Order: sequence, then C-alpha cells, then structure tokens
Amino acid sequence: MPKISNKGQQMPESPIRKLVPYAEIAKKKGVKVYHLNIGQPDIKTPEVALQAVKNAAIEVLEYSHSAGFESYRTKLAASYRSYGLPVETQDIIITTGGSEALLFAIGSTMDAGDEIIIPEPFYANYNGFATASGVKVVPVISTLEEGFALPPIAAFEQLITPKTKAILICNPGNPTGYLYSQEEIQQLAAIVKKHDLFLIADEVYREFIYDADVQHHSVLNVPGIEENAIMIDSVSKRYSMCGARIGCLVSKNKDVMATAMKFAQARLSPPTYAQIASEAALDTPQSYFEDVIAEYKGRRDLLVEGLQNIPGVKVAVPKGAFYCIAQLPVTNADEFAQWLLESYDFHGETVMVAPAAGFYSTPGVGLNEVRIAYVLKKEDLQRAIAILEAALKTYNAR
Repeated sequence: MPKISNKGQQMPESPIRKLVPYAEIAKKKGVKVYHLNIGQPDIKTPEVALQAVKNAAIEVLEYSHSAGFESYRTKLAASYRSYGLPVETQDIIITTGGSEALLFAIGSTMDAGDEIIIPEPFYANYNGFATASGVKVVPVISTLEEGFALPPIAAFEQLITPKTKAILICNPGNPTGYLYSQEEIQQLAAIVKKHDLFLIADEVYREFIYDADVQHHSVLNVPGIEENAIMIDSVSKRYSMCGARIGCLVSKNKDVMATAMKFAQARLSPPTYAQIASEAALDTPQSYFEDVIAEYKGRRDLLVEGLQNIPGVKVAVPKGAFYCIAQLPVTNADEFAQWLLESYDFHGETVMVAPAAGFYSTPGVGLNEVRIAYVLKKEDLQRAIAILEAALKTYNAR
C-alpha cells in the first residue's frame, strides 16, 4: 500500500472540528448541541453584501486579477486609511480567507526548517500552516494567571536563533481574547527591528473590543518597521461572512508583496462572488458595528460571570475577539469534551467545546483548558453555562 507523507502524518487535527463526528451522532440521537467550539457568529450578514451578490449581472464567471479586484483593493485601502492605517492599493493582496494570507506570509518569508516564534496559546491552525510549510513553531508561553499578557521580551530573545525568521501574534487574540497594549506592540517592534525579523499580525478581530479604556494598535501604525510588518485580515468575523472565504495580506514591504504575488498567481485568483460581497460590505453603516459590539460585550459579560460562578472554573476576562480560555476542574479536557457529546445530556441538551491543548504547541500544556466561543445569543449562552455546570458535577462524581 502506498505510504502517506510524513508531513501529512504530522499535520495536527483541529481541536475546533475534530469532535464533529461525536456531535453529529448526538444530534441524530435527538440531543440538542450548543456549539461553543467554533467562531461562527450568528449575527446577520450585512444586507448590502448579500444584495450585491443577488444583483450581480454576470454572464461569464471569470477569474479576477490574482491580487483581487482592483476596485476592491482600492476601496479597502481607503477604508484602512480612514482608521489611520497607511495602506495603498498596491499594499494589498486579496486571499481566499485569512488562512491563505497566513500561508502566503509564511511561504514568502520562511524556508523549510526555519522557525517562527508565537505566544501560546494561539489559533490552532497556526500549527497546521507551519507544518504544511515545513516551518518549526517555537512557542513562548503566556498564562491564564497573567491574563495571557505578552511574555517578557527577554523570553523572546532567549528563543531567537539563526533560524528564526518571524514573530506571529493574533491581536486581539484567538483563543484568549487578549488585546495587546501599545507598549507591548512597541516592544515587539523593537525586537523585530533589532534582530531583523518579520512581525506578522493576525488582526482579523480588530473591531471586536469591548472596554472604553482600551483600543487596538496595529503593527502597520508603528514607524520604522515598514519592512518588517505584515498584517493579516479577513471579512469572516467583521461582517459575519465566514463562508465568503475572503481575506487579505497587507504589507509595505515590496519584496514580500512581489513574492506573495507568485503564490497568488499559482492559485490563480480569489473567488469572484465573494469579492463582490466583500467589496459591497465596505459600505456597511457604522450602526451595524455599534450594535454588534454591544451584543458581544453583553455576551462576554454574561459568559465570564457564569463561568466564574461554576466551582473550580477559572477564566481570564477577554478584552477583544469573542473567545475565552477556561480552566476546568478536570484532568483531561479532551476526554471531557468527548464525553459531553458521546455520553451526556442534560434534559436532552449538551454543549460542544474546543479542548485547548490543541491551541498550544508545547506538549502537556492546556490539558485541563477549553476554548469557548461566545457566538450564541444570550439565552443560549445562559443555557449552555447551566449545562456545563451540571455536566462537571456529573463527570467528577463518576
């Protein structure tokens, strides 16, 4: 029998999706499953985006430019500038989701065997993207006790080797909801400048910030690292358009953009209808975002308070995005998450969570943690919290 590649065998399973078969079996049994495992918003997609697709008078569904529609990139650049980011049309390549933008960034800046430093826990697919590119993830651990704040810069410098090519952050963070301060971004800027590294920032949750005393600080706004900074963005969460699969790679570094364009040409072009929807979505009124932020803030507050009231559960308060890491009174969150779907229901209902060990690359870390996405309406979140509390009592009393 032909042998599967070593790379394929090393590809990690998604902690977000690997338990889906158990959820499907539970649903076939008639159990209602509350999905806290995946960042799929239930917020309505802006009508302007949906209407643009419905009204598109297309007779031939053609390729677009490999960098995406020029009209979309120009309009997107203007949108960034309205938020104070110094972006021009030529600084943008439209990608098939933020995932492809990350793959282009890694492929354009790293070779097989190179290293990338990432504060963990981090978005689980970073592990997969690195594995697919033959790149080694070097983690620097942030902790729940410290609110997942940026580790000391000394911890980064100890990890830098001749193989180190970049530092990657998610800001605000998935899965932690942590928002980097201006001082922390400046510290990262100083270290990449000092060691001639790239600073890749996944900023897809930029608008999702919930407290008046904090704000988002983009790597594109730091003077002096124009050649180092690469931003990843996406329409998935901002406009509740996960299925569109449209993202972008943004950088002032002309060599990075020229190299990324070769990867873009190799995959031909991003999807046409989704670009039409995404370009139209830029006309979404500000009131839409104000309503969405208010809704998510209410959900965050409800979830954090509910989790803090469950005996033995610890949670860091997220400042942005719509996730949190919760430490549970169990020894193995993977087993508990599977048990929730396979063997438990509370009056015909259960919850699905994402075991957090998959958001780390350090073995043995996060074994009793889960990531929870607060993307359900408040009534469902309230119900899910009650089910989780009852489930933990039952699980630990076995």
